Amino acid sequence: MQASEFLQNVKEKKKFSKQIRLYIIDKNRHHFIRDGILKDGFDSELAITKDRDSILSAFSKMAFLFDEIIRLRIVGCMDDKENQELLYIVNLIPINRKIRTFLDWKVFGPEFTRDMSRLFEVRNDTLHCISLDEVSYVPKNKISLSSTAGFNKFVLDLQISWKTLLKIYITEQKKMDWKKLSKLL
Repeated sequence: MQASEFLQNVKEKKKFSKQIRLYIIDKNRHHFIRDGILKDGFDSELAITKDRDSILSAFSKMAFLFDEIIRLRIVGCMDDKENQELLYIVNLIPINRKIRTFLDWKVFGPEFTRDMSRLFEVRNDTLHCISLDEVSYVPKNKISLSSTAGFNKFVLDLQISWKTLLKIYITEQKKMDWKKLSKLL
């Protein structure tokens, strides 16, 4: 059984277990199961405009997937006390430590780790700025997000990293025991 078959089982049921908490990516469609409800998740494409909120929203989606990867690897998809306690702790861990953990776990390769670290520096700067004029991105040479070329380079790199992160998440998701999970529905 695969994710798409599991999703079909979920859609056929009117009610299912509130014990399942799972973010599922299937054929570029994202779904989130929580509290016995199936909802739509994020889009597979990141639409980023040249404003602070748009940039922070993109990074928020990435950080969510980071937490979901950690959660899947440690407690699986059950929404129980251990899961809630883990999510509480995971929220206390700085992003740069999560990125380093993924390198240590061999979830991220060294190049992707470096790219994510550089991108999340932009997130940190954006969190603490009033205007994007104050934010720089350093893929190799320092470029300002206020310039069109600098912003376009940042957006391209962020979108490439998002696609890579989605592939990594799908790889982690494939480790699920979908048959066992279906029995919990």
